[in-house]
Amino acid sequence: MPNRLSSLSRYGSGWPAKKRMALLALAVAVLLALAATIAWFANRGEPHRGHHAPSRASSSPPAETPPKPSVGPGSVARPPQISEPIAYAKAAARLLWSYDTRDTSRDQQLAGLRAWMTTESAYADWASVSGQVPDPVLWSRMADQRQHASATVTEGHFPSAFKAALADDPSAITKAYVYVVTVNGKQHLAWNNGGGGAEERAVTLAVQCRPDHDCALAALAPSVTQ
Repeated sequence: MPNRLSSLSRYGSGWPAKKRMALLALAVAVLLALAATIAWFANRGEPHRGHHAPSRASSSPPAETPPKPSVGPGSVARPPQISEPIAYAKAAARLLWSYDTRDTSRDQQLAGLRAWMTTESAYADWASVSGQVPDPVLWSRMADQRQHASATVTEGHFPSAFKAALADDPSAITKAYVYVVTVNGKQHLAWNNGGGGAEERAVTLAVQCRPDHDCALAALAPSVTQ
């Protein structure tokens, strides 16, 4: 049972591909050819924006977030006040690989994750992030075994494709200030009766870091790039 639960609870990887947004797959594919990760996020909600850098007063579209369930925070960490993309992505990856079914319900886990998301609906892909949380039945089975996980992050970096895209069109980042970051680390699992283990993890995230604002999570990319 513990081994089975461990394989089922690979939190942050291995979930069905259809839980990921098709638009993200398109974004990465186009990025590799035409530096479109930046352009895709920038044009997703407002395709006719110019290339000028927005001012603080006009940079953020009106906030729009899904309603939050009326639950407490459980053990989910609060979003940090970080304005550097790689540092924020590393913190977000650590969050995605961590959970504690002993004192946190699935609704609490989702509410905690949502607090890390950008409030700019044009750039937020909540489905790609919420899809990393096990479904209610699996979460219940994990809770029965008091399963929990923590994570360590070894490194984070801008993928080469993203760096090439940015070099090709430096001004494009000023449309949405969305950065692509790949993070590597390890997830440490534990459950009843002393069961446990550790597994290597890697994830590519899109984070939004506007000037003079804290960063926020925008989406999970569908695959890890180099």
